[in-house]
Amino acid sequence: MTEARPLGADEAAFLAAARADDTAGFALLTERHRRELQVHCYRMLANYEDAQDMTQETFLRAWNKRESFKGHAALRTWLYRIATNACLDLLEKRAGRTPVPSELPDPGSEVLYLQPYPDRMLPEDPQESAVARETIELAFIVAVQHLPPRQRAVLILRDVLGWPASTTADALELTVASVTSALQRARATMREQLPDRRLDWRSPATHELSDDERGVVQSYIDAHERNDLDGLMSLLRDELRFAMLPGMGTVLMTAEEAVDGWVSGGLFQRGHDDWRGLTTTVNRMPAAVLYLRTPDAPEHRLFAVAVLHVVDGKIAELTGFDATEKPWLGLPPTP
Repeated sequence: MTEARPLGADEAAFLAAARADDTAGFALLTERHRRELQVHCYRMLANYEDAQDMTQETFLRAWNKRESFKGHAALRTWLYRIATNACLDLLEKRAGRTPVPSELPDPGSEVLYLQPYPDRMLPEDPQESAVARETIELAFIVAVQHLPPRQRAVLILRDVLGWPASTTADALELTVASVTSALQRARATMREQLPDRRLDWRSPATHELSDDERGVVQSYIDAHERNDLDGLMSLLRDELRFAMLPGMGTVLMTAEEAVDGWVSGGLFQRGHDDWRGLTTTVNRMPAAVLYLRTPDAPEHRLFAVAVLHVVDGKIAELTGFDATEKPWLGLPPTP
């Protein structure tokens, strides 16, 4: 069990609000945690809209369980516990059955839920933002989906949030030995999924784009606006991890195969399509917002957002998302 701790100001205020059935006071205390809880739910679920729903579900459950809060743990910890279990419940519903801890889910069924995360909705707290890039990048989010749900929760609570094993065990109603074992298995899977990435997610990391990243995004946009397939191909690494979601999991292909696929799929009609683009960031990663005007259209309209992972001045991973009907991305409808 979590050890008793001195009652803090937030905890005392929450207890007072709970005892008085003070919904306004409750909302004031919990709302300040919304952004970080939503990022936590997104790491668990890989879907922005589901993360929004589960954050709201967390607040609903917290209100309904308000009498169970005794102040033995920090209010923030208590809310994270509720959010984690709300996400586990949703993952169980997604699977249509009770997850088996030792069984790996079908990666494709999970990744197809993937949505981009708007940077404007990330936590404003500098310390939380410092770790956000490493644990909000699409490669991390996708890799985590390859873990069974409870391993996923253990990895995030232990290695991302830095919780002690005892607190994690208490939150998930597991033994410390089970948490330790789950974390070892989760780390092994993450090393397989992210062989070229640093796995120390709690160390500080800058979230500013490098000059290389900004330059590659602008060149990617310029190539679209010129309908320059050769220029586009020159930006891609020889081996490219590519996905266009929804509907397509991540695949490894050559730069030539990627461009040929865009042409054969009708994404590029030489000399006929008119592209415009804007540089942005999504999931703390460089991204290009693409607008398309077809021959029969009066103006450019929002089409897609391409999220790029740039290595040594080349695009090593490209994840494209349909950007239409996603107002929460905060993207202008026209360039």
